[in-house]
Amino acid sequence: MKSAATISRRRRASSFGKLAYFTLLLVLLIAAVLISLNTGLLRIGPAETVRTLFGMGTGDSSIVLLHIRLPRIAIAILVGAAFAASGAIMQGVSQNGLADPGILGINAGAGLAVVAYIAFGYGKIQYAPVYMLPLMAFTGAAAAATLVFALSYRKGRIAPLRLALVGIAVGSGISALMLFLTYRMNAYNYDFVKIWMTGSIWGTNWTYVLVAFVWIAALLPFAIYKANRLNLLDLGDELAVGLGVSVQRERVLFMAIAAGLAGTAVAVAGSIGFVGLIAPHLARRTIGLQYRLLLPASALLGAALVVTADTIGRVLVQPLEIPVGVVVAAVGAPYFLYLLTRK
Repeated sequence: MKSAATISRRRRASSFGKLAYFTLLLVLLIAAVLISLNTGLLRIGPAETVRTLFGMGTGDSSIVLLHIRLPRIAIAILVGAAFAASGAIMQGVSQNGLADPGILGINAGAGLAVVAYIAFGYGKIQYAPVYMLPLMAFTGAAAAATLVFALSYRKGRIAPLRLALVGIAVGSGISALMLFLTYRMNAYNYDFVKIWMTGSIWGTNWTYVLVAFVWIAALLPFAIYKANRLNLLDLGDELAVGLGVSVQRERVLFMAIAAGLAGTAVAVAGSIGFVGLIAPHLARRTIGLQYRLLLPASALLGAALVVTADTIGRVLVQPLEIPVGVVVAAVGAPYFLYLLTRK
């Protein structure tokens, strides 16, 4: 029989390992941010970057770093964390490792609501009430999530492959409707939506950072707080009910959180697919299945992934830019096919 001292030592070792893991994730994210700050058409050295961040830089470096690159990086961090956490939640709710807000049509639903708002709500995107965009995107994401899960639910369960196929079908239909709405737009809005639909970090000012931060800072900690319930949902409906969980209520709550996170990300960065698939899978392989740890780990990995992809997209074909959604899809699509063949 194991002694209390042995159990205590193992717990301390486990806690130290988790702390080291999250420290490593933070280091990776900080490294991605520093590389992104020093990358672009105007090369700014590390020393000048540090001086500028402390308010001692030149005029050019201050404008580039503080008003262009830093807000863009902040948006990339928030968007990556939101998409990754949303994907992890959906995988837990549906007990389906293939779930992702992009694959399941959630991003398309959020995008349709934003495009409809642009087409019918006001004339030009620069006059938009910024706070309305995440709200509209959440409405569209929630509607798409409800439709996909309703069509996938049969005989008391959600079949993983059926969920993926229904999500792809619904997402394709919504994308077609979105394309139809673009014909109602003026030239300015059409050019914006065309780039935005591919997944482009366009809200590069501190106002958009603040709006996205408020939503994500409210939803992500709440999801982590409720993570134990998500662990029970991941075990299956029958076992969760036996443990006293109100399955339908908790499922609706978590789907609302996932839709809110994905909708906020879509509102400021367009539809960036596969982040919600790749990051939770990598986190699950390294930190385990406990969502109290899996959600923050997925968020950090998603943030690092989007920051890195955005940096690659900015420098690969300078002076042009490749949308971050295209860069992520180049990795995510083969990874999805690999998972599909295994499952």
